[in-house]
Amino acid sequence: MTIRRAEVDDRERLTPLIREFYAIDGHEYDSARVESGLIPLLRDDRHGQVWIVEDEGSAVGYAVVAWSWSLESGGLDCILDEVYVRTRGGGLGGELLEHAVREASAFGAAVIFLETERPNNGARRFYTRHGFEAEDSVWMMRRIAR
Repeated sequence: MTIRRAEVDDRERLTPLIREFYAIDGHEYDSARVESGLIPLLRDDRHGQVWIVEDEGSAVGYAVVAWSWSLESGGLDCILDEVYVRTRGGGLGGELLEHAVREASAFGAAVIFLETERPNNGARRFYTRHGFEAEDSVWMMRRIAR
């Protein structure tokens, strides 16, 4: 297994994985919306990073980290926006997660946040095993542009 920084040329290899993740997590997959968010991340580190996991040349997982800024965090922090591996239970997800955390720290992020779907207790147990803690904040959203 290899974990490496994804590049623009990896877009077509990432798309099937993203579709799988959205289907499992119950998100609507809008290819135009996903691609408009993905391509800038693949070009450079300005907005975040995408990591791809390969096994014998096949893409089997990915992680997306997006930068943000917070006074509460003391400056640069980030969101683990998506993490997905096709095969679960073998430690690959944890390895990918820890890789993304190390790289975010190396980039200068002080805190990494994530969200899970309310019914996904398994994901929260996974993230807790990897040092994440639930906090009292409740995420809310409002679409302001399309």
